[in-house]
Order: sequence, then C-alpha cells, then structure tokens
Amino acid sequence: MFKYTLDNKRYHTFNYFLKNKFNSKVFKIALDAGFTCPNKKIGGCIFCCDGSKSNITNSTKSVLEQFDEEKKIMHKKWPEGLYIPYLQANTNTLDTVENLKKIYEPLINAENVVGFAIATRPDSISDEVLKYLEDINKRTFLMVELGLQSSYDKTLEYINRGHDVKSFEIMVKKLKKRNIFVVAHIINGLPGETKDMMINTAKYLNKLNIDAIKIHMLHIVKNTKLAQIYEKKPFHILTKEEYIDIVCEQLSYLKPEIVIERITGDPIIENLITPTWLTKKFVLLNDIDKEMKKRNYYQGINCNR
Repeated sequence: MFKYTLDNKRYHTFNYFLKNKFNSKVFKIALDAGFTCPNKKIGGCIFCCDGSKSNITNSTKSVLEQFDEEKKIMHKKWPEGLYIPYLQANTNTLDTVENLKKIYEPLINAENVVGFAIATRPDSISDEVLKYLEDINKRTFLMVELGLQSSYDKTLEYINRGHDVKSFEIMVKKLKKRNIFVVAHIINGLPGETKDMMINTAKYLNKLNIDAIKIHMLHIVKNTKLAQIYEKKPFHILTKEEYIDIVCEQLSYLKPEIVIERITGDPIIENLITPTWLTKKFVLLNDIDKEMKKRNYYQGINCNR
C-alpha cells in the first residue's frame, strides 16, 4: 500500500496529511472575505467567473458568520473535528497589513482552528504582507495557495493570467525561505496545450519544493471570456479518458512527498457549459484510482526520470 494514504489511494491524499499532522479529522472551510483581484483591471483570467469561488453560498455574510455557519454543520457530524479557515475567493493578500489583520486574526484565533489557508497570486504579496505571513506561520499552520495554471508563458499570456512563470517561481522561493506551506494550482486542458506540456508543468513543480498541489480540469462556465471564445470558435475539451490519462501521468512524476490536495474541480452545475462529465466527481475519482491500479502506478514512480 502507498505510504501516504489512509484509504488505499495510490497518491498522497490531503486526508492523510491532515490526519497525520493533527491526529484528528480536520475540515478546510472555504470563505469569501470580499477581496477583489488586481488582474480584473486588464480583464481578468479568461476562465474566471466571480473570483473563482466554489459553492460558497453565504458570501453576502461576514467572513466570521460564514465560518461559524459551516462549522455548525460540520460539528453535528464530527463533534471532535478541527478547522482550517480558507480564504478562497479572489486575491486574499491584496491589502494593507492593518486591514488584513482585521480579517485574518479573528479566524486564526477562533475555537478549534488549527491552521489558516489563503488563496492569492504570486504578484500580489508585498514585502510587508510577506513579513506578516511569516509571523502567522510561527503561530499556526499557514497554507498559501498560488495559482500557476501552466508552466508555459505563452499559455499564461493567452489566458490573460497577468504574470509570468518567473513571478510564480520567485514568490514560491520567498515563501519557502520562511518555511511557509505552499500549494500550487494547475489546470489541465488549457487551449493549445498538449499532453506533454501538462506533464511538464507537473515536472516543473517538482523542482520548486512546493508542498501540495491542486489539479483542475479546465471547464467553461457562463459569463466568461473563455465562454465567448468557445462559442465563436469551439476548441478541443479534454474527454474524461484523456483527463484521467494525463492526471495519472502527472501523479507518476510528482514526488511522493507532495500532497495532492485536489485532483479535479467542483464546477457550479447551473453555470457549467462543458464538460458535463465533471459533475460526476466521485465517478471520476474512482476511475482515476482504477487507472492507477491498472498501470501499477503510484505517485512518484517516475519522479527520477
């Protein structure tokens, strides 16, 4: 059995990581703190809708109210559970330290909170904020999530990402210098990318000493620039079989110590244009497991190649 799993997976599961670190069931609760994104000034990423929030249904309430509501739901099922507040929507470091403290500190100090997670961009952490993050990391378990999406600058330019690969690399090094846990986001199926390019993005992350990764499948949602492009000139969307093939190969190259926090996305069904197979998440996860077993693959089996 693979070392870093509790449920017979062949990759390093987030569930294993949390249980091993905290010796308890831990829930990461997604929140919307009302931040914006600097990239919106130039039109934003072509795939992004509403700040990339995922099924946050109570975002009109304060961030603490959001957190308390979700905690109550989880507590009914798992009374002994612990929590990691996760600022998910938009760019959650884009403010002064003084203002960030007003949002961060009440969450960090809430009951049964054992960590804190922040989604942001590699071009949106000032030196002052970086110093504050270093301080937080000394007081709790801090996770900083950075969107890379692709290790190819031409792809980042096409999707209007607003930063290059080098910017990502520089910020990862700054965070790791301060012993901060770094989570990288990538997207499979971006227009113009081949299977080899997607696998190379995984290989690239191996070199950067990241701690965890979220792997997403490109999906087209309503009211985005990508939807307009697709409507005018449809491009190839990965089939489920193609996606499974690519993910299995990526996992085989990623170092086994890297935590696989996510292996597919959670599209909001009413906003989804394509691919519809993404809505059957557990079927997809099971099919990835079956294919890994069929190939006799484990995470990292090819990491030295």
